[in-house]
Amino acid sequence: MIREKIAKIAAAVNDLTAKSQEEVEALRIQYLSKKGQISELFDDFRNVPKEDKREIGQLLNQLRDAAQNKLVELKAIIDTTQSTADKHDLTRSADTIALGTRHPLSLVKEEIIDIFSRIGFSVAEGPEIEDDWHVFGALNFPPEHPARDMQDTFFIEQNPDVVLRTHTSSVQTRIMTSQQPPIRVLCPGRVYRNEAISYRAHCFFHQIEGLYIDKNVSFADLKQALLYFAKEMFGEETEIRLRPSYFPFTEPSAEMDISCDLCGGKGCNFCKHTGWVEILGCGMVDPNVLKACGIDPDVYTGYAFGMGVERIANLKYRVKDLRMFSENDVRFLQQFQ
Repeated sequence: MIREKIAKIAAAVNDLTAKSQEEVEALRIQYLSKKGQISELFDDFRNVPKEDKREIGQLLNQLRDAAQNKLVELKAIIDTTQSTADKHDLTRSADTIALGTRHPLSLVKEEIIDIFSRIGFSVAEGPEIEDDWHVFGALNFPPEHPARDMQDTFFIEQNPDVVLRTHTSSVQTRIMTSQQPPIRVLCPGRVYRNEAISYRAHCFFHQIEGLYIDKNVSFADLKQALLYFAKEMFGEETEIRLRPSYFPFTEPSAEMDISCDLCGGKGCNFCKHTGWVEILGCGMVDPNVLKACGIDPDVYTGYAFGMGVERIANLKYRVKDLRMFSENDVRFLQQFQ
């Protein structure tokens, strides 16, 4: 009796077909699961006479192996068929579909973040629509201070206290007012200024600003961090120089230049024959800024720096027209694949 069942199931297994992986799974359950037909035969094996057990046991093992091999074969056929169908998708357009790429500003921003993350900086972000205090007041810009004229601001209509941020320093003020030192953050983001659009200026652009506040932070710490960044970003041979400057929120303040990598510092049209190219502003955080944000300037000191992402991208990729970064010209973007 059991021989007839084995022979019948073996014939059925040999003729099995399936059109999908779901059907293969259903066949596996039908024959090989704990309550499947082949498993039931193994349960009946205990009733086989002792003298027939060896023969019947071999037949059952052969049947189980045949079923397993058949299911593997069916699964492989379906995989191959689906793979071939995917290669010949008749619903696709006949035109070649060009692959996109990361935007050059995204590439540069992520590289800057990666460099500073190696020396302990984390990333912080904040709103692009800000109040006057976070953008100006907390950063040592009194209401009538002439330094406000350095940045042409977009004001939200009918509310002069709400503006489009002119720098990502507003994120720094939010960090300083919400947590105590040590603070070591990078603040990337888009900023807005009311400027005429040209090949060298735009009404919106991107900045990355850094802030480090702790006990005994010095200008030497700032210089070392910026030297490390310059060498990682532009090459080991890069040199830097710091020139005295003025920013309301830092004292002392400086602008940083790097040696021109086109002429090796000898002078060319790109560096205006000076051998140096300006890339960022920096300085020690003004004690008034610390005090306004609730940090004791007698205990803590800090440094800050800020750079334009477009500026770094120009130096890295030699893009002469700033407008190309926002025009979405595919021919331009394809160069960064």
